[in-house]
Amino acid sequence: LVYAHFPINATITNGGKTVEIRNFLGEKRVRTINMLEGVKVEKSTGTKDEIIITGTDIDCTSRSAALVRQSCLVKDKDIRK
Repeated sequence: LVYAHFPINATITNGGKTVEIRNFLGEKRVRTINMLEGVKVEKSTGTKDEIIITGTDIDCTSRSAALVRQSCLVKDKDIRK
């Protein structure tokens, strides 16, 4: 999780099956991402703002990572500022 001004909060719920992203660009909306079958997510113990997505099937694991990335795309804003 990379941020410059607003600290992003990521909460892992449902036994590692769901990620909730709060305070993305200061928004009040909670973004909920459900992981695909066989994929688990956990917070890294060594690094502060890092989540680790693991699974046995590389296709489902990469698709779950893409779901997290797509939920946080910046739209209708100038990303240079």
